[in-house]
This record gives sequence, C-alpha cells and structure tokens, in this order.
Amino acid sequence: MSDGRDPVVTGLGALTPLGLDAPSTWRGLLAGESGVGPITHFDASALPTRIAGEVKGFDPVAHLGGKRAHRTARFSQLAIVAAREAAADAGLDLEAVAERAGVTYGCAVAGTPETERNVQALLEDGPKAVSPFFVASTIPNMAACEVAIDLGLHGPVNASSLACATGTYALMEARRLILAGEADVVVAGGGDAGINPAMFSGLSNMGPLSERNDDPAGASRPFDADRDGFVFGEGSVAMVVESAAHAEARGAVPYGRVAGAALTADAFHMTAPEPSGRYAALAIETALVRAGIAPAELGYVCAHGTGTRANDSAEAKAIRDVLGEATDAVPVSSPKSMVGHLIGAAGSLAAMVCLLSIRDGVVPPTINLDNPDPDCDLDHVANLAREVPVRAAIANAFGFGGQNCVVAITAA
Repeated sequence: MSDGRDPVVTGLGALTPLGLDAPSTWRGLLAGESGVGPITHFDASALPTRIAGEVKGFDPVAHLGGKRAHRTARFSQLAIVAAREAAADAGLDLEAVAERAGVTYGCAVAGTPETERNVQALLEDGPKAVSPFFVASTIPNMAACEVAIDLGLHGPVNASSLACATGTYALMEARRLILAGEADVVVAGGGDAGINPAMFSGLSNMGPLSERNDDPAGASRPFDADRDGFVFGEGSVAMVVESAAHAEARGAVPYGRVAGAALTADAFHMTAPEPSGRYAALAIETALVRAGIAPAELGYVCAHGTGTRANDSAEAKAIRDVLGEATDAVPVSSPKSMVGHLIGAAGSLAAMVCLLSIRDGVVPPTINLDNPDPDCDLDHVANLAREVPVRAAIANAFGFGGQNCVVAITAA
C-alpha cells in the first residue's frame, strides 16, 4: 500500500560523457553510443591508461559566471547545473518550497584535481600560491552545499561518501527524509570530477583500469569474457524527490516511486568484492522486500557492471542468488559500457536509467558485450536496446570498501 508520504521522483538532471543534460544522455544510452575517449584534461601520454569518460563541452563560466566558476571545484560545478536541470524539469517553485526542501548530494573523490593543483603550486611557488578558495571548494560536502545555495533551499542538507555506491545512497537518504517527514522535497544525487594525474597514476598502479587505449569506445566491457578493467569517468546526476502528496498537490507527474532501498557491507577487502556476492545479494533482497517486489515482478536490473573480472562475477552471482528461477526472464544491462564508471554519479545514473526505462518501456544495452562470460550467466541486453514493459527495477551500486547499496524503483 502507498500513502501521501511515498517518495516519488519528479525531476531529472544529468551531465555525463554522453551529453550535457538528461535527455541527451538517455538518447545516447539507448543508441548504444560511447562517450569514452582519449583524456584531454591533462597530458596522460606517460600513463598505461590514457582514456576516460569525460564530460565534453561543459563551460562553467557560461553557467555560473566567472567569479563563481573561479571559486568552485569542477565536481560542484557539475552538481549545480545538474540540480538546476532537475528542479526545472520538476517544475518546482523554489521559493515556495524553500524551507521544506533539502539536499542530499554525495561524491567519492571530491576535489582531487584542485587539491593536486594547489599542492603543486605550494611545492613550486610557496604558500602564497595556494588559492584562498582551495579548502572550501574541495571538501566533500561542498557540492551539496553549493546546490542548496544555488537553489535557495533551507531544509536538511547532507553529503555522504560511499565510493561507487554514493549516488544510490543519496537517493536512499532522500527517501528516508521524505518518509520521516523532515522534508517535502529533496534534491538528491551524486557526482565526481576526478580525472587528474595523481588519480590515474594511483589507479594504474593498483591495476583495475582498462588499458585499451587504441579502442576507447570498446574499452568498457562489463560481463564480457575479454574485459580488462573499468574506464574511469566523471559526471553528475540529480533527481528531485518529493512526497506523493506534495507532487499531486502541485500537479507534478512523477517518473516513478522510490519504493525501497538497502545498504550492506561486505566487510571483506579494501577494494575487492566478497567473491560469493553474498552481501551484495543481501542488499538486493532487502531492497526488494522493503519495496514489496517479488523476484518475478522485477522487470529490469541496472547493474553496477564495472567491467572488472571480480566485480562482474560477484554481481552476477548475487543477482542469480536472489532472483532464482526468475533470473532468466529479467533483462540486465550496464550503462558503464557507454559512459565509463562515473564514481559518485554511477548509482544516480543507474537510478535515472531505471526511471526512464519504466517511463519509456525500453532498456539500454551493454555495449561491447561480444563474448559473454559464462561466469556471468544473465539475460544480458547485449549491444542493442530492448523494448520491454518495466513496472519495477533495481539500481545496483557496489563501492570500494565493500559498500553495497541497492534502490528499488517502481512505476508511480
């Protein structure tokens, strides 16, 4: 049963390697386009991995003006613009909702490019070369606070960092705030912009990145037997979440309902998933139970699907363990095959994909899936989008440190 406090999503905003708004991103995903290409943010010629999923053509000055663009880090800039789009898409009267509207917007790597630049300036030119905006602009809560400042929202504002599960947790937290009656409206999302030399040097030395530099579009290959790692990306995805009663009162048409969510821990390893997928499965199962969705009712799984051997295998096991006999009838795909791993935005993008799949009756493909790994035995939507009615879907997100966050979304 649902009631007036049910959380529904009424607005979407996105900046991704496939586009500077949600509609263009969705079109690119359905078309099976790749937004992965050679790194342009810095000279990567000396690195083993020289490709990434960059947000292309973004002009912060055009959106924020010169002074604000100078004072804010890129991850906050992307968040502000995505949140503006989501608020406009929802048709919010921001002044009317200001005191009952909050923000929950997370990130994983925050202002690492700006940190790297300021540390380099300090070492080369001394203390006076460090920007006076360095500290305030790079701390992890700043995207959430900048969104609140920009939209003029005075309700609860928070920022959580759950590595690659950050975006789904933001939606989970928004759901809690709505159900608890602490807010009528929450702008929820996640984002990151961490394409910088130190980040890529560290990840390259760790070993999880794809090195298909000569074939950027084919580098991200979730569930494919020939996958060799994930593609690092950047982006930001925002959603307006509000109580069903609030949406109805103002005549808003929801994309869908945030019906359930769950958070579990592998408690296993700093970066590797627990191999059996047991605790990822627990997150999936718990989210479905809280949403009142039986496995046979599930119409789509937007997989975490990073393209690393360990992650894809563990996730496939988790999905099959929970869905059981229903597994072969549930389409599964990973948008990371097209945009790369957007880190803090990955879970938010997955949730957006679920909402739009419910609206449009079509699920995007996993591209580059030419030779499915037998260890990942699922109903893969390989290479071409599939028209299929979807009434209920889940967005999976599994982060470094073993944080598993799953959100269940249903038709409104």
